[in-house]
Amino acid sequence: MKKHVSFLPSGMTLIRPKPSPVLIGLGGVCGILTSMLVTGCVTPASLPALVAPIGASSVLVFALPASPLASPRAVIGGNMISAMVGVLVSLVVSNPMPAAGLAVGLAILVMSLTRTLHPPGGAAALTSVLMHPSSAGLGAAFLFPIVPVGLNSVLLVGVGVAFHHLTGHTYPHQALPAPPQKTGVQREDILAALSKTDETFDIEVDDLERLLVLAESHAHQRQAPPPRPAAAPQ
Repeated sequence: MKKHVSFLPSGMTLIRPKPSPVLIGLGGVCGILTSMLVTGCVTPASLPALVAPIGASSVLVFALPASPLASPRAVIGGNMISAMVGVLVSLVVSNPMPAAGLAVGLAILVMSLTRTLHPPGGAAALTSVLMHPSSAGLGAAFLFPIVPVGLNSVLLVGVGVAFHHLTGHTYPHQALPAPPQKTGVQREDILAALSKTDETFDIEVDDLERLLVLAESHAHQRQAPPPRPAAAPQ
């Protein structure tokens, strides 16, 4: 098991276990197999038991669980909403070329508005257009965002919760409180800096604040003069 060591102002260290790549890969295996096997038991023959975007979702859930893009809200909501957008576009636009671009663009817009931004959601929208589930009937088309996409996503999140619990992490991610600080960067400074940028960062403000406080604390410890040796007894 690899370790993350964070230096606290008191001089103590906080050690948190990080799953090895082998364990992360094993978590992905369990998530995909569970999603496919369970969904396959209830999915009509006209629809697949597993959709490709779930593979990308598993990378976020198991390898980057602290990312806002990996939250259960993002995984489940982003995939389902995007799949529904793709289905609706495919019903309105018969030409797959413009339909593909329109579905992905609208999926990004709707995910952003609903705070469910999830990169694999773009693939879910694209899959809905390319598979064209409406060819199996309107019932199958409107079922597609729920089964298999929604059920795949729910099962993947469930396995992710169990996996991270067993490996000593929290999922859904909960940011640890920042250590107490005497001077330096404050939360309002971070928010002000973020408001002046034109970029979107894949990290929670609480995590960013804690990281900056720990880095500042470590810098103070590194720059502190070494302790003087004790005077020899006379």
